[in-house]
Amino acid sequence: MPIDYRRLIGWQFRDIAHSYTATDCMLYALGLGLGVDSLDAHQLRFVYEKELQALPTMAVVLASPGFWLMDPALALDWKSVLHGEQGLVIHRPLSTSGSLVAKMRIEEIVDKGAGKGALLYARRDVYNSVTSELVASLSETWVCRGDGGFGGPAATARKPHELPAREADHVCELRTLPQAALMYRLSGDYNPLHVDPSVAASAGFARPILHGLCTYGIAGYALVSTLCGYDAGRLRRIDVRFTAPVYPGETIRTEIWDAGQGRASFRSRVVERNVVVLNNGAADFVAEPGLIG
Repeated sequence: MPIDYRRLIGWQFRDIAHSYTATDCMLYALGLGLGVDSLDAHQLRFVYEKELQALPTMAVVLASPGFWLMDPALALDWKSVLHGEQGLVIHRPLSTSGSLVAKMRIEEIVDKGAGKGALLYARRDVYNSVTSELVASLSETWVCRGDGGFGGPAATARKPHELPAREADHVCELRTLPQAALMYRLSGDYNPLHVDPSVAASAGFARPILHGLCTYGIAGYALVSTLCGYDAGRLRRIDVRFTAPVYPGETIRTEIWDAGQGRASFRSRVVERNVVVLNNGAADFVAEPGLIG
């Protein structure tokens, strides 16, 4: 069944309310693999209630609609959908508990043609439900591999961030846990692609793959640890393109280029297969701790 462009571009999402606690912050960090070394005082800041911090990338699972592309009313071939890009702007550092409300919309759909798929761009703004202050803005690109050729706009895809043509300034390696996908899904992303071998096989994968947003969170932690002195409130933006899947248990090496003045580029690769899994990454951060607003 082809995409109904007018119906999809005008899709009305309900506002999403979400209250979370310190336990949710710790569960999210554990899903990324933090805390594997109980003597690592830096990682304990994200998995232990004493002086707990919320990782900025946790915003992707707060007031989230879940894997909304599975909704039968959207008529998408959801088993063939891949998460192509993720962007996040943190307007206010995340607290370790709170009540939020999100407003979501589909911004653009690009028809790449029959057999070439479609690109779906969506945006979610997350507000503090008590003060109405904007907390975070999220942008996401979905590659609908089985849904091209529906007669929609053939606009040009958005241009990715370009990485420097030199060696990275910093490298951070983090090993994922074999059960990482099982843990990460408890933060709200229950797409069966990441847990059910039959669903993974039907999508062309040898076994269930790690959530792209889990890989994204691991890269985010690499940025927090390398550029922000483990101060989560200093990371303010992280945009990335997903280029290949990660299998739970693999090691993710994040290469970081510091451009100065609170700007950086990055990419992540799986060490065991030497495959780039996150590319064209861009990040903004507060260069000096005293400047946090």
